[in-house]
Amino acid sequence: MDQNKQEETIDKSKEAVKQDAKGLWTSVKTFMNELLDFKHDTDQEATIEAIKGDVPFKGATAWILICSIFVASIGLNANSTAVVIGAMLISPLMGPILGVGMSLAINDIDTLKKSLINLATMIVLSLLTAFLFFFLFPLREETSELMGRVKPDIRDVLIAFFGGLALIIARTKKGTIASVIFGVAIATALMPPLCTAGYGLAIGKIDYFLGAMYLFTINAIFIALATFIVLKLLGFTMIRYVNSKKRKRVAQIASLIALLVMVPAVRTFIKVYKETVIEADYKRYIEKEIEENKDLWLLKENKDDDKKTITLRFNGEIAPAVESSLKMKVKDYEKIGDYDVDVVGNKSRSIDDISKSLERAYNNLDQKDYVINGLQEKIKELEGEISGLTSTIAKADKNSIPFSAVAGGAKLRFSGVSELRFSKVLRTKDFIKVDTLPEATIIWEKKFKEELKESSLIKKEEELRKWLQKEMKLDTLLLKK
Repeated sequence: MDQNKQEETIDKSKEAVKQDAKGLWTSVKTFMNELLDFKHDTDQEATIEAIKGDVPFKGATAWILICSIFVASIGLNANSTAVVIGAMLISPLMGPILGVGMSLAINDIDTLKKSLINLATMIVLSLLTAFLFFFLFPLREETSELMGRVKPDIRDVLIAFFGGLALIIARTKKGTIASVIFGVAIATALMPPLCTAGYGLAIGKIDYFLGAMYLFTINAIFIALATFIVLKLLGFTMIRYVNSKKRKRVAQIASLIALLVMVPAVRTFIKVYKETVIEADYKRYIEKEIEENKDLWLLKENKDDDKKTITLRFNGEIAPAVESSLKMKVKDYEKIGDYDVDVVGNKSRSIDDISKSLERAYNNLDQKDYVINGLQEKIKELEGEISGLTSTIAKADKNSIPFSAVAGGAKLRFSGVSELRFSKVLRTKDFIKVDTLPEATIIWEKKFKEELKESSLIKKEEELRKWLQKEMKLDTLLLKK
């Protein structure tokens, strides 16, 4: 009997816990709904009218745009962030973009036409104004404000999308939140890319123009996409047409345009994401493998994603072991593992390095009361190396023939040559005596190389090597493969 009562008590306790848990979950759910739900605070008619009111582009709006373009261009040229922000606040570019997103969401083909026409007009007028400013203005420095708009990354996509979400949510609220609209205007930065594109046209750099227009396109597409998504989620009433055929045709056109907007948006996101992760891997490679190595002095680096090559130029001679290491280490980075690394060293720095070593050795002698035999021997070796290198370089400079003349003759005799390189390599076998060996690298045109058999190509290379050796009056000439 007591056992049954005990079991009943336990069951009642479990049931009470379940009820409490359900009550807690219901309370949390209700709280989250009240916190995040903004449908009840939406004014459809006012939102649609407000967006439609910002679409037209004429009169005062046109002059405001022209003035804002001039202000933004001056700010970019002066590298002034504050001036650029001021230009973004007065720019009317956002209206037609919101109009595109809204018209697609509510099936309003007339507003869509007006929005696209006005947006195109604004873009052309903005580019023309920025072009004239930078073309006529005498100062055209490549400031950080300008260069920051020529290569978008994944962060620009996310800023445009979430900025667009904030903007349209603020627009749909009863009593528009002006501070949000101003904030989005600053964050999404529609104006500076157009000014940078005009700058690219003015100085004749098409890559700057294309990069800046790419950034503007990303911003415009993702703001329109965010508008479309929010209005669809809010269930804005779609326009109904009396004529059933027209209604069907308009719906099909709107759906097609919406698809055409969303597909490039997705592709752009994927493309920019890939470029961003590649760039991140590349920066890690430079930082870890080069900048952390105190023996390497990187002068210039370049990454070509189309050719999948990385070029590294160093101050000072690069040992073959270091060069091989840099080429092998890149394979440890997933996104750039298949890139070819070209290491270029400045061999003329060898004498400077030896001179510095000699100077350090003399300083050590001055600071110490006794001289180590090994240190004295090292000083003699360094002095001998400097003397030998100086004599070799002086002799080479005296007997050298202008390389440009020889290269021109090589191109005439051997038409398939694409590129010809010549250098002098320092070599030592006993690590005391240093020899200078002339070395040539021959690069053939791709088509010419494909047409020749390997044996014929080797014969051609040997023929060119002998000709170069004779023309440059060299005792020997190595051919680098």
